[in-house]
Amino acid sequence: MIEYSFDAAAIAADQLDGGFFEGWPNPPSAADHLRILRGSFAVVLALDSGTGKVVGFITAISDGVSCAFIPYLEVLVPYRGADIGSTLVRLMVDRLRSLYMIDLVCDENVQPFYQRLGFRAMSAMSVRNYDRQSCN
Repeated sequence: MIEYSFDAAAIAADQLDGGFFEGWPNPPSAADHLRILRGSFAVVLALDSGTGKVVGFITAISDGVSCAFIPYLEVLVPYRGADIGSTLVRLMVDRLRSLYMIDLVCDENVQPFYQRLGFRAMSAMSVRNYDRQSCN
């Protein structure tokens, strides 16, 4: 069974081991992943109650007044297709509902997923420092 939590302080790095940051050549360590979660303005975690492992997460950074940005949404491959990603997005949007804007940047192939959840396609710009990808 999947349980959802808003408390990154209640988990340990060993609950994050393996599978996240799919396709990244230099993914953050589990310890740095935990730092990312704990440093976020808001986080929603999906946990497998049988294993205690985190199987999905979404984060938001925000000024807490007007706007928020969602940098991460990820669900481990074996858990995809079970509505976990949609639930994570819905729970996060609900937490951020009082803000004027909630933005994210995504690849075109996942735009339909976000559009089903109320997001609109827009243009975006970004800078990526790939030498900092591992957070070290």
